[in-house]
Amino acid sequence: MRVVDMHCDTVYEIFERRAEGEKVCLRSSGLHLDLEKMKKGDYGLQNFAVYVNLKKTEDPFCRAMEMIDTFYEEMRANEDIIGVVRSWKEICRNWEEGRMSAMLTMEEGGVCRGDVRLLRDFYRLGVRMMTLTWNFPNQLGYPNRIVNEGPEKGCWPDTEHGLTEKGLEFLDEMERLGMIIDISHLNDAGIRDVFAHTRKPFVASHSNARALAGHPRNLTDDMIRGLGERGGVAGINYCPAFLHDWKDGEQARSLISHMVDHMRHMKQTGGVGCVGLGSDFDGIRGELELGDGSGLPLLEAEMRRQGFTSSEIEAVFHGNVLRVYREILA
Repeated sequence: MRVVDMHCDTVYEIFERRAEGEKVCLRSSGLHLDLEKMKKGDYGLQNFAVYVNLKKTEDPFCRAMEMIDTFYEEMRANEDIIGVVRSWKEICRNWEEGRMSAMLTMEEGGVCRGDVRLLRDFYRLGVRMMTLTWNFPNQLGYPNRIVNEGPEKGCWPDTEHGLTEKGLEFLDEMERLGMIIDISHLNDAGIRDVFAHTRKPFVASHSNARALAGHPRNLTDDMIRGLGERGGVAGINYCPAFLHDWKDGEQARSLISHMVDHMRHMKQTGGVGCVGLGSDFDGIRGELELGDGSGLPLLEAEMRRQGFTSSEIEAVFHGNVLRVYREILA
């Protein structure tokens, strides 16, 4: 079953490991994703995120540009296997040629410094999807959770701080450009603003159902329902913490059955059309039953075991996300 995955951090991992002197490349590596594993997993299209940690980077814009260079150097070195896509026509052409596709995305709207001119520049460089935030406030909005580092450690959803005026300006420009808005990592109030101030479908590239795992990174049932009504898609995240509420002392594991539980809940809440894949490969830690990108046939088998039909599996594995791409990236 052909795979379309809305989020991985593989480019970041390659960039960071090279900075530490390690020889690593996209064709074959010890990472969750490389081209050999993607072939075994029957990948059709992978979104490769440029991830920047604002608190650990002196110049986030410069770091993003450096990672984009890494992305394009890897694409040039492997153009016989995979090709960059910026439009729906390019996706179709690669699909017909039997070549995998790579879409460049951004995981941290703060790299734009609140300047829509830089947003347009990133679009010109091929970025076709962007989260408005990561885990820190920026010029556009606020992250999904408020963290208490005091004696009673914990976190809870931020339901009060909506998008800034600059954030609303970015929504308008992203819709005009044809850059997909990604609400993963955004806080609850900000997500409400995205629903209220946009017209086109958008995505939560790597988020699960909060009803099954209470982490604020996950989506409430109202969000899932609204996403389905809008024609958007949520990509199932394979991270153990977003799949299950593990108790203290339990070994947190990413189980395939839990992944399918979230799919089934989203299907029942927002319709099967709002469910996709967003692995977060190379951005997550812990024991993964799926293993790596070569293990996607195991997910297909579990979906069949839990009662998903062939047409539903096809929709989740690629059909739903490609529908959004066809509309936004025309």
